[in-house]
Amino acid sequence: MPVFVKKLLTWGSVAFLIYFMAFRPDGAAQLFKAIGAMLVAMAQGLGDFLTTLMT
Repeated sequence: MPVFVKKLLTWGSVAFLIYFMAFRPDGAAQLFKAIGAMLVAMAQGLGDFLTTLMT
C-alpha cells in the first residue's frame, strides 16, 4: 500500500473518531465500554484456559 494512502486512511480514521466523540459522546462511550468488556472477557478466558491447562 502506498505511503500516501496509508497516511490518508490513518488521518481519516483519527478525524472520524474525533468527530464521533464530539457529536455522539454517549455512543462513543458505549463503544469504548463494549471494547473494554470484550478485552476483559478475552483476558478472563485466557486465564481460565491457562489455569485449566496447569491443573
